[in-house]
Amino acid sequence: MTTAAARGAPELADASPEAVARALAPTLATRAAEIEAARRIPADLSAELARAGVYRWFVPARLGGLDAPLPEAMRAIELLAHADASAAWCAFIAITSSTVLGFVPEAVARQVFATPETLVAGVFHPMGRADAAPGGFRVSGQWSFASGAWNAQWLCAGCQYFDGGELLRGPGGIPRTNMVLLPVAEAELLDTWDVAGLAGTGSIDFRLRDAFVPTERVVGWTPRPSFAHPLYAFPQMTLLATGFGPIALGLARAALDELEALATGKRPVGSSRLLAERADVQSSVARGEAAWASARGFLHDAQGRAWATACAGDPVPKEQRRDVRLASLHAADTAVRIVDDAHRMAGASALARGAKLARVFRDLHGVTQHVALRPTFYELVGRTFLGIEKDTEFL
Repeated sequence: MTTAAARGAPELADASPEAVARALAPTLATRAAEIEAARRIPADLSAELARAGVYRWFVPARLGGLDAPLPEAMRAIELLAHADASAAWCAFIAITSSTVLGFVPEAVARQVFATPETLVAGVFHPMGRADAAPGGFRVSGQWSFASGAWNAQWLCAGCQYFDGGELLRGPGGIPRTNMVLLPVAEAELLDTWDVAGLAGTGSIDFRLRDAFVPTERVVGWTPRPSFAHPLYAFPQMTLLATGFGPIALGLARAALDELEALATGKRPVGSSRLLAERADVQSSVARGEAAWASARGFLHDAQGRAWATACAGDPVPKEQRRDVRLASLHAADTAVRIVDDAHRMAGASALARGAKLARVFRDLHGVTQHVALRPTFYELVGRTFLGIEKDTEFL
């Protein structure tokens, strides 16, 4: 489907996430260099994603959302990443951020999600301070890595909570670290994002200075969701971890496709043979294809089983959350091996800054820097297989 058709066809928002991603992919691929140079998703392109329904995938139908099944949405994110990783990253952050709507009163959720094009962005980590005030909290702080904030209407901001100077604690004495939800106009957006990988995500800082947030816009201040939904069976950190594997695999697929296309037409300097005729390239492609398909199968299986549990109305058990996290870690590590090898096999063709393999290389190594993909999570996952229950709340 052409860009014009995507813009002019409201029925695209009613299509499956994968169909939407396939329709948007040509535009994203064409504008990938522009996105990277701009260091953000251009406003018109973000609006096109919104009109196509992307930002509504995880919004419940009762609020005007599309109730997309998690496995389908993740396959769509992979397709978007194949076209442009920054756009896929921002889409993924937007749809997971929209799940905060289930943890505020329904009237507030409807106020926030006032139009189908609403984009929620923000930062989960408690980088701010919220001090109790009549009817709510006064919030100050500075938050980093707010992907997509330039195009958002609402922001989430993780905070620690205080009353009379004393840190508020929840059950077990753990400090409360809920997010607040506020209009983006109340925040100061800071142009701090100038990086090598995922440059187009616009993952800037934002600042609040003594902003008042009513209690009803503190996400999860009352622990139970406002209404039932399978997505809310996942702890927030587990849900956040679901998207990094698909993005990494989309980039790995792009690297393999690019290498295979290049190899059939390139004769390296000093050689009479095509790159495709070299044994090391043939072996690299075969190993890459096998690794990609294997990692993708594990990821789809883990996410599918966890989603089936959630749809049955049951909490997602530790073992399934563990497998989701492990599959995402494994997908990212596998993608790095595939992309690094493809980059090496392509030779000097991958050196030009504008080369697709160069951008894929930069973007994937940007993905792997996220805290959710730290190698130490392998230790946590391994402990659960060995019956050691330390720190399993991070699953």
